[in-house]
Amino acid sequence: MVAAFAFILLFQLVGEVLSRGLGLPLPGPVLGMIFMLASFFASARLREVVQPTAKGLLSHLSLLFVPIGVGVVAHIPTLMSHGLALGLSLVLSTALALVAGAAAFAVTLRLTKGAGNE
Repeated sequence: MVAAFAFILLFQLVGEVLSRGLGLPLPGPVLGMIFMLASFFASARLREVVQPTAKGLLSHLSLLFVPIGVGVVAHIPTLMSHGLALGLSLVLSTALALVAGAAAFAVTLRLTKGAGNE
């Protein structure tokens, strides 16, 4: 179990160092997960070592949301004073993201249909 945690944290550290050191736009933990996934494909032994611990972590994932809940409760006055602006920005940004995604899909579909007919 300790070895599995060490591997998980090592991959996160490598991702964090590369992300910050090279100024990459991806977060370090995401890079670490990509490297860990590649390592799992390369080594079945590493996958066997990490899998039970990873399943245990995932089964208790809801505990990681406790600090978020505490943060929300601690900032209730801020949320009360800026709640309307926050809610409006969340709704508008979500709507804009959906529109942008649909537009990108439409353009891509149009381009790929045109390329297939040539």
